[in-house]
Amino acid sequence: MPVGIDDVARAAGVSTATVSRALRGLPDVRASTRVHVQQVAQSLGYAPTPSAVSLASGRTRTIGLLTPWVARWFHSNVIEGACRSLRGAGFDALLSSFEIHDDATRPPVKLDVLRRRVDGVLVAGMTMSPVEVAMLESLAVPLVYVGSGPPDQVLVHVDDVATARRATEHLLELGHTRIGHIGGYPTEPTPWASEVERAAGYAAAMRAAGLPPDPALMAYGRFERTGGRSGAAELLDRVPDLTAVVADSDEMAFGVIDVLRERGLRAPDDLSVIGIDGHPLGDLVGLTTLAQDAVSLGEVAARLLLEMIGGASVDREAVFPTTLLDRGSTCPVPEPADTTGSEDLT
Repeated sequence: MPVGIDDVARAAGVSTATVSRALRGLPDVRASTRVHVQQVAQSLGYAPTPSAVSLASGRTRTIGLLTPWVARWFHSNVIEGACRSLRGAGFDALLSSFEIHDDATRPPVKLDVLRRRVDGVLVAGMTMSPVEVAMLESLAVPLVYVGSGPPDQVLVHVDDVATARRATEHLLELGHTRIGHIGGYPTEPTPWASEVERAAGYAAAMRAAGLPPDPALMAYGRFERTGGRSGAAELLDRVPDLTAVVADSDEMAFGVIDVLRERGLRAPDDLSVIGIDGHPLGDLVGLTTLAQDAVSLGEVAARLLLEMIGGASVDREAVFPTTLLDRGSTCPVPEPADTTGSEDLT
């Protein structure tokens, strides 16, 4: 039979209340008694059950982790980072993922299932409607957003506007002017979505270079490889003088490179391609990218959430840098071929 708290109390010669206080680190227990109880509990192999801890402390030691996808690079790395921090603090994650359709619509998130089941909520790379944001706030637990989030909530992210602008400026500095942009979705329910800010960064760089907005240069790829393929095919067919593409994620950029290979073309000789994320498989295809540390985003977000659960005040925003990794998929605009022939002067 498993060892219970009564067994520890009898073996230690103290009450069950003293065992509970000693093992939970509560005050009003002499240091010598605390050490004695801990030693007895360890020798008997006693460990309090999560339900017992929850009842005693009023906490579940569980956080809700909301994310639209688990398999995609950014989301899986944020989840990994968050779980590292949670494990170290003795917390568990209650993971919920949601189906998102190609047009960015999805069923409403059922958030009531989290009520009284979690001590806090981490929202990883997920755009939520104003109604859903209000429902989250009604849970009355600490909230932290990763990637993008409402301006009045705690947010851990990279500067999406500056990142997309830097990616576009990299191509402009190489002499490109016919630069396509493959974003996430054409419509989003909130202005703070990552794809909205990255599109703004691309547009700002083009305007600063004296290049007016051109709808023909815009395509969308849903932040996935297959979407990047369709976006690249659309741009190449519609813009014959296209020389470069900014993809708002590396996974979409992989799709661009797929299409180039299928058409007998290469990056950067025929089309310069730059992504955003720093996906490790970018090394294999030589993809130039603006890299972010998604694991660290998840680690820091979970640590902030734990601090808030503990009653601490935290900064509203933690902004991580991105780094340009030039892996060879971009190059200067090729010089136009010389079609003039030499004249015979004899």
